[in-house]
Amino acid sequence: SLKMASDSPESLMALCTDYCLRNLEGTLCYLLDNETLRLHPDIFLPSEICDKLVNEYVELVKTDSIFEPHESFFTLFSDPRSTRLARIHLREHIVQDQDLEAIRKQDLIELYLTNCEKLTAKSLQTLVSFSHTLISLSLFGCSNIFYEEENPGGCEDDCLVNPTRQVLVKDFTFEGFSRLRILNLGRLIEGVNVETLLRPLASLAALDLSGIQLNDVGFLTQWKDSLVSLVLYNMDLSEEHIQVIAQLRKLRHLDISRDHLSSYYKFKLTRRVLNLFVENLVNLTSLDISGHTMLENCTIPSMEEKMGQTSIEPAKSSIAPFRGLKRPLQFLGLFETSLCRLTHIPAYKVSGDKNEEQVLNAIEAYTEHRPEITSRAINLLFDIARIERCSQLLRALQLVITALKCHKDDKNIQVTGSAALFYLTNSEYRMEQSVKLRRQVIQVVLNGMESYQEVTVQRNCCLTLCNFSIPEELEFQYRRVNELLLNILNQSRQDESIQRIAVHLCNALVCQVDNDHKEAVGKMGFVMTMLKLIQKKLADKTCDQVMEFSWSALWNITDETPDNCEMFLNYSGMKLFLECLKEFPEKQELHRNMLGLLGNVAEVKELRPQLMTSQFISVFSNLLESKADGIEVSYNACGVLSHIMFDGPEAWGICEPHREEVVKRMWAAIQSWDINSRRNINYRSFEPILRLLPQGISPVSQHWATWALYNLVSVYPDKYCPLLIKEGGIPLLKDMIKMASARQETKEMAR
Repeated sequence: SLKMASDSPESLMALCTDYCLRNLEGTLCYLLDNETLRLHPDIFLPSEICDKLVNEYVELVKTDSIFEPHESFFTLFSDPRSTRLARIHLREHIVQDQDLEAIRKQDLIELYLTNCEKLTAKSLQTLVSFSHTLISLSLFGCSNIFYEEENPGGCEDDCLVNPTRQVLVKDFTFEGFSRLRILNLGRLIEGVNVETLLRPLASLAALDLSGIQLNDVGFLTQWKDSLVSLVLYNMDLSEEHIQVIAQLRKLRHLDISRDHLSSYYKFKLTRRVLNLFVENLVNLTSLDISGHTMLENCTIPSMEEKMGQTSIEPAKSSIAPFRGLKRPLQFLGLFETSLCRLTHIPAYKVSGDKNEEQVLNAIEAYTEHRPEITSRAINLLFDIARIERCSQLLRALQLVITALKCHKDDKNIQVTGSAALFYLTNSEYRMEQSVKLRRQVIQVVLNGMESYQEVTVQRNCCLTLCNFSIPEELEFQYRRVNELLLNILNQSRQDESIQRIAVHLCNALVCQVDNDHKEAVGKMGFVMTMLKLIQKKLADKTCDQVMEFSWSALWNITDETPDNCEMFLNYSGMKLFLECLKEFPEKQELHRNMLGLLGNVAEVKELRPQLMTSQFISVFSNLLESKADGIEVSYNACGVLSHIMFDGPEAWGICEPHREEVVKRMWAAIQSWDINSRRNINYRSFEPILRLLPQGISPVSQHWATWALYNLVSVYPDKYCPLLIKEGGIPLLKDMIKMASARQETKEMAR
């Protein structure tokens, strides 16, 4: 079912929601006075649509860097006569007091506010407007919602000396919230009296008090007939707590887990405590005791363990107290406890660190509210993916993607998550992944690169991108990827390995793509960035992969793109070319890349006059004799000169060397090449070569062009014969055979 889920296309509802949010002005809204969004007066939307719009908006602001938030977005939902809201999930700094205030007339049933640190006590007052309808409320991590700003003295001068102070609100309670059944107060700040706050609630069904320290939880017994779920994650427990919990006989889900790294913790779990839970909480289907130290041995001696198939039957349980269960638990949290490694665990789903299944269960269970635990679970997954093979690949990928999206600013999760993605997307898993899933991976990788300048995250993200087919798979985010990579390469202090990977990616991205892509990337500063890298390497006198990739990238990006060729010349590209030639006379790959690039420059008629200097022409003429990289360097040098010759004797504005002398050397070079040479070059179009055929001004250029075509179609007929025909090469060759000025050997070859 997971495969199906990840493969199926987006629903029409999801596509429409996304489109409307990205184009609010063109769809649901108009702009009032050029700034405030207003809903068109004839629009009426039910809660099924409005809830999705709000929740998806929050998701987009959080995970899509290109998406622009709107100041007045929440005001679109201020009037229940045209828009209805029922169940909304708001998170982090995206939501402020005025946003909640804007929707106060709505009859909300479910309101989740997760880590909304910008909300203050003003929002507590707004909550009261929902009190008659609210069934489910979460204030998890809203650390300032019980603070109001107090202005002491109230006089102007004094205020400058003593700015607003935050004061804890003590008098708020859930009085009047008659329908509230589900409440999450996780990470509530110290000083709020939880007992007083909750006393007015008649029948709570689920309560989450994660991270709150309460010495006395006796007040919980007032809901002993209604409470089915209780979460006390990271609460310091004592014998009193245990006695109270044992009285909550209706509990189906109990979570007393803890982060074993968080602080010193006196309480130890014993056999007796677990026995007490099993005997008293007869409806229990889910129990989480992750992170606890066992004071005594709760396990059955291994001699007594029934061997054979692992069993979830309580009677065979390796954990003694659980032999008293009537049936296996649906979920048992044992992450970072010794118990998860036992043979027989009486639960359908176990979170732990023993194997892939347990680790994935842990990531799934803890991602939303416990990033500190999740990052350690993802680290375990990373080891599994690196060392063994992942058997639940799609589930693993989905979970890591969710965690990275959910905790975009959590360094630990970004580091471990990006590392795990690298191993989960490599080639051996390729077949199992849909286009949609691979695109999701690319999105979170780019998010990570954007929000984290940290070296490890950047390296992991770049490495993960190398697992994709470039440019094809990155085409849908083409601009953004290039911007991010150039950003990395433009940093003043650079990590060698990241630099190498980033240049490699840049080169791959501009290889075999359309000219408009190349022009766009050129405008982003691509040419300048590569020349700066080359400059740095020259200063260090090193010719490494970065140097070669940078020239290769310039060769690719200037292919049939005159604007980029011009930029190369304007940013002193020729000066660097000469210096590299002089500094690294033996580097064949380098020479080939540089001359390939100059071949592109020479194809642009308007730029050729800039190549017309004694120094450049001498260098090109001398390279005709080069044996570097087979015939490639000589061939490219001859190509550059062929285009220059094609402008005729009157364009030859130099005394030395003489035009005739260079022509003679060109003929000699072409005659020395093996016509069956295999090639290190890739033509997307023959147009620049074909334009040298129908002319009599430079027979040697005509000959070079004919040789090039003959070699390519004879060595690679399947690839290049169709291209020659498609681009109209045949009639051009036929006409050339009839030309009086063409050399006999050129005609032979053309025939």
